[in-house]
Order: sequence, then C-alpha cells, then structure tokens
Amino acid sequence: MEALTIPQFLFTLGAILLLGLLTDAIGRRTFLPRVTLLLLFGILIGNEVLDLIPVFFSSRFELIANMALLMIGFLLGGKLTAENLRREGSQILWISITAAVGTTLVVMSILLLAGVPAQPAILLACIAAATAPAATVDLVIESGKSGRFGNVLMAIVALDDVWGLMLFSIGIAVVISMDGAGSGASPMLVAMKEIGGAIVLGAGIGFPAAYLTGRIKPGQPMLTEALGIVFVCGGIAIWLEVSFLIAAIVMGAIIANFARHHEYPFHEIEGVEWPLLAVFFILAGASLEFAAMKQIGAIGMIYIAARIVGKYLGAWIGSVASGADKVTRNWIGLAMLPQAGAAIGMALVAANQFPHYRQTLLAVVISSTIFFEIVGPVLTRIALRTTRV
Repeated sequence: MEALTIPQFLFTLGAILLLGLLTDAIGRRTFLPRVTLLLLFGILIGNEVLDLIPVFFSSRFELIANMALLMIGFLLGGKLTAENLRREGSQILWISITAAVGTTLVVMSILLLAGVPAQPAILLACIAAATAPAATVDLVIESGKSGRFGNVLMAIVALDDVWGLMLFSIGIAVVISMDGAGSGASPMLVAMKEIGGAIVLGAGIGFPAAYLTGRIKPGQPMLTEALGIVFVCGGIAIWLEVSFLIAAIVMGAIIANFARHHEYPFHEIEGVEWPLLAVFFILAGASLEFAAMKQIGAIGMIYIAARIVGKYLGAWIGSVASGADKVTRNWIGLAMLPQAGAAIGMALVAANQFPHYRQTLLAVVISSTIFFEIVGPVLTRIALRTTRV
C-alpha cells in the first residue's frame, strides 16, 4: 500500500503545482484572481464534482494550511515596520479596529432586527469580523508593486487576527452569561493566554533571529534560515496551544524592525510561498461542501449582506477618522471581504460550546465562507488595481 501511494502522492502534487502555474497564467488574462480560480479548480476536482484528489493527499490539508499560514504571518509581520507605522500608523490602527468592531455591530444589529435570537446573533457577528490573511497576501503579491494601499491593507490584516480573537472571546463570554452557564475557564482568559503567549513566543524567537540570521554567508542562506525559524516558531506555538499566526506575525515584525543588516527573509519567503499556497487553495476548494449552501436560508443571505455593509462602513469610518484619502475610504473595506479558515474555526468552537446553536452557526458560517472565499478575492483584486499608485 505504501509503494502504491508514493507515486500517486508525487503525481498529485506535481499536477496541482502545474495547475497552479496554469491558473496564474489565466488569472493574468481575466478579471478573476488566481486565488478564486484555484478554489474553483479545487471544487471541480474535489469530492463534490470529479473526486480526483486521493484521500491520503487531502488528509494532509491541515498540515499544508498551517505551513502556508505561518509563512503568511511572517510576511504580514514584515509590513509592521517602524517606517510604515510612522507613515500610516494612525490609518492602520483606526481602520483595523473600526473594521472589526463595525462589522460586529452591524451584523449583530441587522440579525437582531431580522428576528434572529440574541445568542446566535452575537456569535455570528463576532465571527464576521475575521478576515482571510492568506488570500489577501497572495492578492497583494500577485498584483506586483502594491504601493501604499497594498502595504496598508497587509498591515491591517496583520492586526485583524488579534481583534477578531478578542471580539470572539468577548462574544463567547456574553453568551455564556446570557445562558447562565458560567462554569469552566473564562473565554477572555483563554484568549489572553492565546494572544499573550503568541506575542511572547514570537518575540522570544524574533529578537535573537534578527541578530543571528544572515551572518554565515550574507544573502544566500536566508531562505533556509527563514523557513527554519518560521516552522520552529509554528511548531512550538501549536505545542503550547497559542496562536501560531500571531506568533509568526510578531516574529516577522521584530525581524523587520531590528535586523538592520539584511531584509532578505521576506523576499526569499515570497519566492517559495506561492507553490505552497497553490496547493493550499486547491485543497481548500476541494474540501468545500456545497451541501451547506442548501441550508443557508434567509439568515445566511442576511448575514452575507450585513458583513459586506459592516466591513465597508467600519473601514470607511476608520479611514475618515484617520484622515485617509478618498481612494482608501472607498476601497479598503471591500478589500477586506475574503474570509476562510479562521471563521470556520471560530464557528466550530462556538458550536461545541453551545450545541443548541450548532446547526445555525455552522450552516451560516460554512455557506457564507464559500461565498466570501470565491467572491471576496475578486473585490480585493479590483480594489488593488483601482488604487495602485
């Protein structure tokens, strides 16, 4: 059995990489970004349609996703430099906070007005704040020279995971108090441990790495060093049960700010992350279950519309408050619509915590994620092309 799976594994991996190359070429000639095309190809060859991906390959999806997200976190952290924060700091902070909080408040208000019970409305509203970092980063890299708008967008998405976790933990705590089930560890304490532990870990690896990397043979060993510290950071974070994405972001930010003798790691990672992301997005598409779309109903449609309004309005308010230009005010919210694994992860946590809301939470979040995974990157790409400077 082992001998049979090795050629199948290699053939599947090679075919997916070549498919990613073809998708990249198509994406450059159509209005669809390569992220959306990869997801659509994944759906086509996945279980829902042709069922061409072997189970032993798709079962490694979590490992591939974690590796891709670790590199994405490292790249996002690289945008949180002192120079960027001095130039665009108020915009990054204001927009990241108001986009997350505004989305939560708008979605919750609209769901409550639509007659959705308060507890699931609160949980869905907090989940709506999450944004997909992988799709956003790939779209910025795909666009070539991203300019100021792309740099601001990536910095905002880097902070989005922190605000999303905090809002979700607050929502869980509120619903627990409303249901009168106050036993167990405080959700806020769990979130603080996950965020705080990730910050400490990222700093603990980032500071020595900022000084030590690029010393043996400047420039050439940076890919090996970058991947080594990224995967070591991720392994320790998962073992300690803290956010590996936040740990990678913190580590990347520290190296970008304190490694004065080089900036190679980020350029080198950009060169290797695309093949891994191609596999990641195709497997993500293959894992989508369209049966969930049948259960979306009126609540799901309202949730999708409310999240779009919330992201746009929240980011617009932050843009105005921080004095951003008109182009940023009009486009930054639409560029933050992609949503993927983080939202589904939050929904699973909430569904396990509150089994009586499980069907509503999972049906709405999974089905809406399919929509935002496919349509969201299209809007992000339009925003990047429109705002390129």
